[in-house]
Amino acid sequence: MVLTDATFTKLGLYVGIPIALIFLFFIIWELAKESKAGRFGTIMMFVILGGGFVSFIIKEVLVYFIGHEMRK
Repeated sequence: MVLTDATFTKLGLYVGIPIALIFLFFIIWELAKESKAGRFGTIMMFVILGGGFVSFIIKEVLVYFIGHEMRK
């Protein structure tokens, strides 16, 4: 397998970003634990700070379906 620019980009997108997001959730968890945020505070931290993860997933799903429609 030759590592072209496109291959490297796909590898970074589908492997690197999820690893970074898992690390992000670990950081949010540690931040909530250290600040003694409580249940509601922890949920709010995950909802607000984790919103970027959800928007990334939604964007990828939309791009997939729009790309599928364009090929038909």
